[in-house]
Amino acid sequence: MAGLYLHIPFCKQACHYCDFHFSTSLGLKSKLVEAIVREIELRRDYLGAGTALETIYFGGGTPSLLTAGELSQIFEAIHRHFTVLPGAEITLEANPDDLSAAKLQELKAATVNRLSIGLQSFYEPHLRMMNRAHTAAESTTAVRRAQEAGFENISIDLIYGVPAPGHHIWEADLANAFALGVPHVSAYALTIEPGTAFGHRLQKGTFRAAPDEFVATQFEMLLAAMRAHGYEQYEISNFCQPGRESRHNANYWRGVPYLGLGPSAHSYDGRNRQFTLANNPQYVAAVLERGEVPVTLDALSATDRANEYLLTTLRTARGCDLAYLRTHLGLDLPATRPAYLAELQANGWARLHGEVLTLTDAGKLLADHITLELFVAD
Repeated sequence: MAGLYLHIPFCKQACHYCDFHFSTSLGLKSKLVEAIVREIELRRDYLGAGTALETIYFGGGTPSLLTAGELSQIFEAIHRHFTVLPGAEITLEANPDDLSAAKLQELKAATVNRLSIGLQSFYEPHLRMMNRAHTAAESTTAVRRAQEAGFENISIDLIYGVPAPGHHIWEADLANAFALGVPHVSAYALTIEPGTAFGHRLQKGTFRAAPDEFVATQFEMLLAAMRAHGYEQYEISNFCQPGRESRHNANYWRGVPYLGLGPSAHSYDGRNRQFTLANNPQYVAAVLERGEVPVTLDALSATDRANEYLLTTLRTARGCDLAYLRTHLGLDLPATRPAYLAELQANGWARLHGEVLTLTDAGKLLADHITLELFVAD
């Protein structure tokens, strides 16, 4: 089984924190959909002949900008060239301002059965600060409207660590999220990336990120609130009601192969990665005019695969299986890093159950540092 990811690189406006590949000019949208349809045909054997799709994920960008006709084109091509398993999880990322009653009916007709709605906040000044296209009122209305339309499998995105005089705004955001009763929540710390509007303002001194201690406190508040409301943290940034994890994203962390379509999309065949050129006009020209997909191969060494396994598994509740790491990937951490593994446990940053290493709440705050410390060099 495998997954299919489709990158739809268009947005109405640029969020000030976003460094994903997208364009606010929609003039090339119909041509890019044609190119994705053609790419589906060109790369139908990437995952191996006969491989069935367990998940399909429309990301971006803003996939909810696709029209009913464009979605139909894409799904027809998917079903023409792939086997889609019964009960496959089909997710589409959406912005609240796009989710009219008519749009929701279009999505249901297109067989989308899971929505990932980018709320980010219920606090109007924070939405304006981030340059989101929707209002605070639309955050709640969109989810309620989707539930009324029959979408039960809904995830919402929230952002914490937004500069503020205290934590009351984040407390209110969490309360509003729980009131919606959705089965899945993804929550991310605001990060200031170079090249974004916030990144430029930070350089100019017109924007100041929240202190690390402020962000850490809001992460701890997030963990406590999620547990109190019955949500499981199955990955550092992802929480779900029991049994309601994102199958698509969980498969990423388990190393399940997937094919990525569209400009800037990444693919993984189980051994190596590929990434597609992040340029809309050049992508369209290559695919439609020359019948070529402009991809670059990222050949993974044995060390790369071991490091990737560490990176992905340590973020999850399942943890890192040190026996698998040793027998399948050639890295024996108990033999090569016994002192550091002991330090992690002594400091309360990790636990070792048999040969499965998992991070504690305190360790999750240091996850990037711990992972880098455990990485091995070629």
